[in-house]
Amino acid sequence: MPRKFLQAAALAALTATPALAAQDAITLGMVLEPPNLDPTGGAAAAIDEVVYANIFEGLTRIAPDGSVIPGLASGWDAEDGGKAYLFHLRPGVTFHDGTAFDAQDVIFSLDRARAPDSTNAQKTLFEGIDKVEAVDPQTVRLTLKAPDGGFPYKMAWGDAVMVDQDSIADIATHPVGTGPFRFGEWAQGDHITLVANDAYWGEKPALTSATFRFIPDPSAAFAAMMAGDLDAFPIYPAPETLAQLQADPRFKVLVGTTEGETILAMNHKNPALADVKVREAIAHALNRKEIIDGAMFGYGTPIGTHFAPHNPDYTDLTELSQFDHERSRALLAEAGVKDLTLRLALPPPPYARRGGEIVAAELRAVGIQTQITNMEWAQWLEQVFKNADYDLTIISHVEPMDIGIYGRKGYYFNYSNPAFNDVMTQLDAATDPAQRSALLKQAQEIIARDYANAFIFQLPKIGVAKAEIQGLWENAPMPANDLSQVRWGE
Repeated sequence: MPRKFLQAAALAALTATPALAAQDAITLGMVLEPPNLDPTGGAAAAIDEVVYANIFEGLTRIAPDGSVIPGLASGWDAEDGGKAYLFHLRPGVTFHDGTAFDAQDVIFSLDRARAPDSTNAQKTLFEGIDKVEAVDPQTVRLTLKAPDGGFPYKMAWGDAVMVDQDSIADIATHPVGTGPFRFGEWAQGDHITLVANDAYWGEKPALTSATFRFIPDPSAAFAAMMAGDLDAFPIYPAPETLAQLQADPRFKVLVGTTEGETILAMNHKNPALADVKVREAIAHALNRKEIIDGAMFGYGTPIGTHFAPHNPDYTDLTELSQFDHERSRALLAEAGVKDLTLRLALPPPPYARRGGEIVAAELRAVGIQTQITNMEWAQWLEQVFKNADYDLTIISHVEPMDIGIYGRKGYYFNYSNPAFNDVMTQLDAATDPAQRSALLKQAQEIIARDYANAFIFQLPKIGVAKAEIQGLWENAPMPANDLSQVRWGE
């Protein structure tokens, strides 16, 4: 079908009468606009919030409860003690441009993701792959360099989705996947529209179109919901208005969990922050309750390490960095640090902007001055995440089970700890659940006692929707607005 016709169909759906649109179209709010639409070439969570499970799919996928379930592979077999995996591809799957999906697309997608010149933000997911081979058009064998019991989970990340080699040149602006929705249009600065994929291999979506509108201002988000301009705001940025929305029978409020560890990240390249006593002093200077109350209006769970509290392997280590200004000042004195000024980079999300002002005041109380720079998302990604040109920043890491980032060479923290790296090596090779659990707990304790960063709170998932809408994720086991099961009820 010609692209212009698809775009016209999407626009027609949006301009239908309200009674008609209420049956099969939805408009959702998002705080941040994605910088592009290639989940395999960018770090912004907003990309996955639009495309994951909607446009793109992987061999496996994350379910709403956080479990790993079949995706484009109907099943898989671990071989050689977890050193190889045989993935069985679903028959009859096609990309949105009509080309068939088969083993050669898996080879292309994974070889592209792990290539030396790959811009994939999570290249470490693929470092353990030794070779990818087609057994036949519907079967792929992935041989690893070492056993990896968590490999099917890695293949469920948005960074590991399958892409169409025939349309790869335009993936950033006109993505082509295998999912239940096709790309419709992108009016930059305003909205992205998706339309239903009539040729989808699986259960057809109830929605015929979905529009993501970008509304970064919390007050504007509240106004748009109250005016009926939006049907849902899955990650709602104005928690201060929830009581009013909860009291309004037109809406329902969904409060769940995310994988988002909200941290005050520290750049270990800064000589002062390379000193563990200074990092510990910063951690003790922060009052988690004050930050959660001020930035999130009480929504959020305190954390003492980089791990989600709802995970069964989580260890509560908040006592190691409890709020204690006297301890903080004493540690700074022991380190011989006086008149310290640090640059604090704040990305756009309200938790960062609001939280940043509170953090700056708390650090000032122990003698650390900050120079705050409010950054737009593209600037933060380029300057902070890519070039590590910062001292402190506040950010939620929403990738699932991503504690392994503390072992990445050249990651923007510039953190390095051989003991942690050794635990991660053991974890990659472990297949026994009890052994993996013990290693994960050990890893959490290492970074907590090393004060690798200041761990503040787990970002909640606060969603608001019209009462009739069904199927939105209550929890966010990964950054996604999976619309495959979303529908309007009675």
